[in-house]
Amino acid sequence: MGFHGSVALVTGAGSGMGQLSAWRLGAAGVRVAALDVDEEGLARTTRHAPMITAIPCDVTDAERVTDVVAEVTASLGAIDRVVNAAAIAPTGPLLEQDPERIRRAMAVNYGGLVNVTLATLPAMVERGSGDLVQFGSLAGWLPSPEFGAYSATKAAVVSFSETLFHENRDSGVRFVCVCPPVVDTPLLAQVADGGPKGFDQVPRLAPEVVLDAIEAALDEGRFFVFPGRGTPTIWRARRFVPDALWKRIDAMQR
Repeated sequence: MGFHGSVALVTGAGSGMGQLSAWRLGAAGVRVAALDVDEEGLARTTRHAPMITAIPCDVTDAERVTDVVAEVTASLGAIDRVVNAAAIAPTGPLLEQDPERIRRAMAVNYGGLVNVTLATLPAMVERGSGDLVQFGSLAGWLPSPEFGAYSATKAAVVSFSETLFHENRDSGVRFVCVCPPVVDTPLLAQVADGGPKGFDQVPRLAPEVVLDAIEAALDEGRFFVFPGRGTPTIWRARRFVPDALWKRIDAMQR
């Protein structure tokens, strides 16, 4: 692992990629502040990891986020790595979804990431060191039926994070925006009732592949990382032959 700091803050740490990130960091001897609204999930995260401190926090509440960052800094020390992994995944045709459900996804996936980033990054920039890991998604580049709301949130994450990186690229802080395809985590349970036809047949990427790709990208100075053997190819197809890709997606839906 290329991370040599002593304190990390991880959002969405009650399950999925956030939980796995917290466990890996804790196993490496890092003191981890694990944030989530899921207190039962946080309890599972900390049960066998004494280096992890559970902190219930709704990342959509900017004031609460600011207070938590101050508490973590005071009790654990300066934050050396931030992992923004909190996310929800509403699915279904856009016209059939409750507008509030769509807005909530944007508030959590994008707004929460913004809140945590703005509460932590300035101190890292001032010190000239630190890691900011933003969880985007291949869905942020490749919208698809039933995933319109989720894709919109991740497109926002990608745009925000890329701009932030270029505005601070000489600061000494390392930036990564990871954009995986479908990963085998509990987030998929949210897709079960509203996902597209055939989604249960889509290959799942092992979470460990994503975590390894993040560390490699940080060490190599790469901002965007697309884990998985075929992921970069799909990303390029979306950029250069979007119509052909949509035809394939539409055919799969039929």
